Amino acid sequence: MKKPITIHVNDSLQAMGERFADAWHRAEAGQEMAETHIGFVELEAMLSVLTPKRMELLRALHAHPAKDVMALSKALGRDYKRVHQDVRELSATGLVVKGPRGVCVPYDVVHAEMKL
Repeated sequence: MKKPITIHVNDSLQAMGERFADAWHRAEAGQEMAETHIGFVELEAMLSVLTPKRMELLRALHAHPAKDVMALSKALGRDYKRVHQDVRELSATGLVVKGPRGVCVPYDVVHAEMKL
Protein backbone atom coordinates (compact mmCIF):
# COMPACT_ATOMS: atom_id res chain seq x y z
CA MET A 1 0.00 0.00 0.00
CA LYS A 2 1.19 3.48 -0.85
CA LYS A 3 1.54 6.06 1.88
CA PRO A 4 -1.25 8.60 2.49
CA ILE A 5 -0.88 12.29 1.78
CA THR A 6 -2.28 15.03 4.01
CA ILE A 7 -3.54 18.34 2.66
CA HIS A 8 -3.68 21.22 5.13
CA VAL A 9 -6.01 24.12 4.30
CA ASN A 10 -5.71 27.52 5.97
CA ASP A 11 -2.19 26.46 6.84
CA SER A 12 0.17 28.96 8.44
CA LEU A 13 3.91 29.25 8.01
CA GLN A 14 4.24 28.54 11.72
CA ALA A 15 2.30 25.27 11.41
CA MET A 16 4.37 24.26 8.38
CA GLY A 17 7.55 25.01 10.29
CA GLU A 18 6.37 23.01 13.29
CA ARG A 19 5.62 19.97 11.08
CA PHE A 20 9.04 20.30 9.48
CA ALA A 21 10.82 20.56 12.85
CA ASP A 22 8.87 17.60 14.22
CA ALA A 23 9.77 15.49 11.17
CA TRP A 24 13.42 16.56 11.47
CA HIS A 25 13.57 15.50 15.13
CA ARG A 26 11.91 12.16 14.38
CA ALA A 27 14.35 11.52 11.51
CA GLU A 28 17.30 12.34 13.79
CA ALA A 29 15.90 9.82 16.29
CA GLY A 30 15.91 7.18 13.55
CA GLN A 31 12.16 6.98 13.09
CA GLU A 32 10.85 6.13 9.63
CA MET A 33 9.40 9.09 7.78
CA ALA A 34 6.49 7.82 5.67
CA GLU A 35 4.32 10.88 5.35
CA THR A 36 3.68 13.69 2.93
CA HIS A 37 2.10 17.04 3.74
CA ILE A 38 0.88 19.73 1.36
CA GLY A 39 -0.19 23.11 2.70
CA PHE A 40 -2.50 25.70 1.20
CA VAL A 41 -2.81 29.08 2.89
CA GLU A 42 -6.51 29.33 2.02
CA LEU A 43 -9.34 27.22 0.65
CA GLU A 44 -9.44 29.20 -2.59
CA ALA A 45 -5.81 28.30 -3.31
CA MET A 46 -6.56 24.60 -2.87
CA LEU A 47 -9.68 24.81 -5.05
CA SER A 48 -7.69 26.55 -7.81
CA VAL A 49 -5.33 23.55 -7.86
CA LEU A 50 -7.87 20.76 -7.28
CA THR A 51 -10.34 21.60 -10.03
CA PRO A 52 -12.92 18.99 -11.11
CA LYS A 53 -10.88 18.13 -14.24
CA ARG A 54 -7.72 17.70 -12.15
CA MET A 55 -9.57 15.50 -9.67
CA GLU A 56 -10.69 13.36 -12.62
CA LEU A 57 -7.05 13.21 -13.74
CA LEU A 58 -5.91 12.13 -10.24
CA ARG A 59 -8.53 9.36 -10.10
CA ALA A 60 -7.53 8.13 -13.57
CA LEU A 61 -3.84 8.07 -12.66
CA HIS A 62 -4.59 6.27 -9.40
CA ALA A 63 -6.42 3.54 -11.28
CA HIS A 64 -4.02 3.39 -14.24
CA PRO A 65 -0.64 5.16 -14.18
CA ALA A 66 0.26 6.52 -17.63
CA LYS A 67 3.52 6.08 -19.53
CA ASP A 68 3.49 9.80 -20.39
CA VAL A 69 1.26 12.87 -20.63
CA MET A 70 0.24 12.04 -24.22
CA ALA A 71 -1.06 8.62 -23.15
CA LEU A 72 -2.87 10.24 -20.23
CA SER A 73 -4.52 12.86 -22.45
CA LYS A 74 -5.71 10.11 -24.83
CA ALA A 75 -7.05 8.01 -21.94
CA LEU A 76 -8.96 11.03 -20.61
CA GLY A 77 -10.13 12.15 -24.05
CA ARG A 78 -8.78 15.63 -23.35
CA ASP A 79 -6.55 18.10 -25.17
CA TYR A 80 -2.82 17.37 -24.67
CA LYS A 81 -1.98 20.99 -23.84
CA ARG A 82 -4.57 21.17 -21.05
CA VAL A 83 -3.56 17.81 -19.58
CA HIS A 84 0.11 18.84 -19.71
CA GLN A 85 -0.78 22.05 -17.87
CA ASP A 86 -2.73 20.11 -15.24
CA VAL A 87 0.07 17.57 -14.73
CA ARG A 88 2.61 20.40 -14.37
CA GLU A 89 0.47 22.13 -11.72
CA LEU A 90 -0.26 18.91 -9.82
CA SER A 91 3.42 17.92 -9.98
CA ALA A 92 4.44 21.30 -8.55
CA THR A 93 2.23 20.67 -5.52
CA GLY A 94 3.40 17.08 -5.08
CA LEU A 95 0.12 15.45 -6.03
CA VAL A 96 1.48 13.85 -9.23
CA VAL A 97 4.90 12.33 -9.85
CA LYS A 98 6.56 12.15 -13.25
CA GLY A 99 9.46 9.73 -13.47
CA PRO A 100 11.13 7.08 -15.59
CA ARG A 101 8.13 4.77 -15.16
CA GLY A 102 5.65 7.42 -16.30
CA VAL A 103 3.09 9.63 -14.60
CA CYS A 104 1.47 8.43 -11.37
CA VAL A 105 0.07 9.37 -7.99
CA PRO A 106 2.24 8.07 -5.12
CA TYR A 107 -0.58 7.55 -2.61
CA ASP A 108 -3.89 5.75 -2.11
CA VAL A 109 -5.53 8.10 0.37
CA VAL A 110 -5.78 11.86 0.72
CA HIS A 111 -6.51 13.28 4.15
CA ALA A 112 -7.69 16.88 4.26
CA GLU A 113 -7.52 19.10 7.32
CA MET A 114 -8.95 22.61 7.34
CA LYS A 115 -8.54 25.08 10.14
CA LEU A 116 -11.37 27.52 10.62
